[in-house]
Amino acid sequence: MTRLRCAILDDYLNLALGIADWSKVSDRIDVTVFDQPFASQQAAADALQDFEIICAMRERTPFPRALFASLPRLKLMITSGMRNAALDLEAAKDQGVVLCGTQWGRDPTAPLTMGLILELTRNIGRENARMHAGEPLQKFVGTEIEGKTLGVVGLGKLGAKVSGLAQAFGMNVIAWSPNLTPERCKEVGVGYVSKEQLFATADIITVHMVLGQRSRGLVGAADLARMKPTSYLVNTARAQIVDEAALLQALQQKKIAGAAVDVFSVEPLPVDHPFRKLDNLVLTPHLGYVTEESLRAHYGQMVEGIDAWFKGEPVRRLA
Repeated sequence: MTRLRCAILDDYLNLALGIADWSKVSDRIDVTVFDQPFASQQAAADALQDFEIICAMRERTPFPRALFASLPRLKLMITSGMRNAALDLEAAKDQGVVLCGTQWGRDPTAPLTMGLILELTRNIGRENARMHAGEPLQKFVGTEIEGKTLGVVGLGKLGAKVSGLAQAFGMNVIAWSPNLTPERCKEVGVGYVSKEQLFATADIITVHMVLGQRSRGLVGAADLARMKPTSYLVNTARAQIVDEAALLQALQQKKIAGAAVDVFSVEPLPVDHPFRKLDNLVLTPHLGYVTEESLRAHYGQMVEGIDAWFKGEPVRRLA
């Protein structure tokens, strides 16, 4: 059997080969790991043109139609997760590429959201950095989240999980999304409000929508303008759901107390991006799903998916 070439993309932490058992397919594939993002779509096309299999990390390297067209040898792509907005599914289908995914066990984004909320309100990372720098005394005064109101935009599985965690911290929780019903709010045990009420009354607002045509730009300048000057915004969903320019302006003008952002319209975030210059913005480099347990599950299922494809029985097909 002719050995095929397999590319593992965006393994920034160089974990993929050690966290899963690739020996199950090593008799049939030669694996190359790419641990840096590609500089451009052309750079991706040049680097990947000889590969028959690609293992992609969800919503990192984009695969529009033009890139699929540049990879005539590509036969199988497996992405982490069961949806990936960075992939053109129709293009993959038209190219005859078998596209498969991996399933989540637990979603670690919810605890990260609470961590970002605690950082915004208690300045844990800031004070840690000052202690390591030799500063003798504390500088920041925290605020308590117990008794405060959390506004959840999107009450799906993840939004509901965050709601439960927030309630455990003693927070009051309200929610809104375009299709949210009072019945769903009652089921989760949170208050049902309008979009205007949520942005005007919540002390902290957290976004948990799936990116799509209806959610793109869902949180705009008018919504941010309704927020209290003491309130915070957290986005661990997708950058395009929140108007980045409007958020930047609100933070620069101190219209809100601060924000925490884990997702960006361009990733990795450019080193000269104005977000990096703000002292009222907590930045994390898309950590939502990056845990040892999560990556072990995703890469393990990629190995399983490659083996199943060789046997003519692809699993978890997306296209």
